[in-house]
Amino acid sequence: MVKRLSILGSTGSIGRSTLKVVDNLPSQFKVYGLTTFQNIELLEEQIKKYQPKAVAVTSKEKANLLRKKLGKISQVEIYEGLAGVCEVASLKEVNLVISGIAGSIGLMPTLEAIKCNKDIALANKEVLVMAGKIVMNLVRQHQVNLLPLDSEHSAIFQCLMGQKIEEVKRLILTASGGPFRKKDKNFFDRITPFQALNHPRWKMGKKISVDSATLMNKGLEVIEATHLFNMPASKISVLIHPQSIIHSLVEFIDGTVLAQLGIPDMQIPIAFALTYPKRYKTNLPDLNLTQVKELTFFEPDFEKFPALKLCLEVAKIGGSLPCVLNAANEVWVEEFLNHKISFKEIPKVIEKVLSFHQTIENPDLDEILKTDQWAREKTAEIIKKLKER
Repeated sequence: MVKRLSILGSTGSIGRSTLKVVDNLPSQFKVYGLTTFQNIELLEEQIKKYQPKAVAVTSKEKANLLRKKLGKISQVEIYEGLAGVCEVASLKEVNLVISGIAGSIGLMPTLEAIKCNKDIALANKEVLVMAGKIVMNLVRQHQVNLLPLDSEHSAIFQCLMGQKIEEVKRLILTASGGPFRKKDKNFFDRITPFQALNHPRWKMGKKISVDSATLMNKGLEVIEATHLFNMPASKISVLIHPQSIIHSLVEFIDGTVLAQLGIPDMQIPIAFALTYPKRYKTNLPDLNLTQVKELTFFEPDFEKFPALKLCLEVAKIGGSLPCVLNAANEVWVEEFLNHKISFKEIPKVIEKVLSFHQTIENPDLDEILKTDQWAREKTAEIIKKLKER
């Protein structure tokens, strides 16, 4: 059966990789919806190639510009704003939504898709970090599939296939270590956005690249994994693996450890999620371990990367605290990319914001959204004071 797709964030790295999978297996997929934040030049190319029914542009100004560019020739429906993204996520023809928008903006469209009984291929970890219990309860209520697109969570998902969750001793998420793994602590005082965006293994968007440089991304993935696999944070650990060949591991109570290996290319976990429960041949090169030659592993350095340690502590507390962590981090990353705050200040700012928050144990969606807004305002306030020093 042909899978009918809406790709949220089609002009981003996940969206572009998803469309490469679609190109490789054209008989398996039909694209019905595409969205972008404001990259209407690439979206226009995608519209001409894939002929979707509808698209959405988060920026209203850019949406109007796209309408002018396409004119009356195109039959595609153009929506705008976050409401427009929700429209594309809930198109009646669609049965699989790729949630590839970076950041908290992906929460509401993902929830709308689930409510409309769409299966979800999830690359947006912030959705589960912010509102994991709400999302997973909704998934169970509507009996839809939520398939992870992150290479690490896809690896764990595959290692758990056919296994009993009560026999799992530990989940082990691997991390490349980012661009600063070998750098001395003193180097962190002068890290620039350009350096932080230069990831040694993966080609990603700006936000996730900075998160990978601080190891915040790996901490967010731990929180995500607690919800995806219904596993307490105490049974999830992180291992630095610079080659990015082993994407994650699962340790069982009898001492068995299963690992999933593959070349570092996002098309592989994306293809698995899109074609699940089947597998199809990709056009990617095979993994040749004789060329890799060595696989090395290290414990995380929490002194150099305190953001990861902070995430692990937040993951154990849960409730509304991960939402605060995520919001504070999103504000900080934007400020850092705009050269307004230093790389090294991230854990200090986030930890301070967390200290002002009174945790809500089981927040509802309204409380999550209010907490997110509060954390953003508090973070901006703290950053402003830092600048005034």
